[in-house]
Amino acid sequence: MAENTTIQVSRRARDHLAQVAKERGMTLGQLVEQLASEQPTAEQIAEQVAATRAVLRERLGCTLSDEEFDSGPNVLANIYAMAADKTRVPREHAA
Repeated sequence: MAENTTIQVSRRARDHLAQVAKERGMTLGQLVEQLASEQPTAEQIAEQVAATRAVLRERLGCTLSDEEFDSGPNVLANIYAMAADKTRVPREHAA
């Protein structure tokens, strides 16, 4: 069984998280565990990036170096920006 510990947060944060946990039918501890498991560390992100680049190189014949990948455009951010632009309603039509 995992050893428990105590973390300190503001009452406001605790109360908010407790309400979220209640609405999801879980304990506050379970909610914090879930939230923590969904947040990758910098090391895990670096491993995912390396694995993705390896697949691109192996399966698609991509010849870009890590430096070229790093200096290239952030394609995912560009996709998110385009999607956000398409969902925005012009102010004159919003009313």
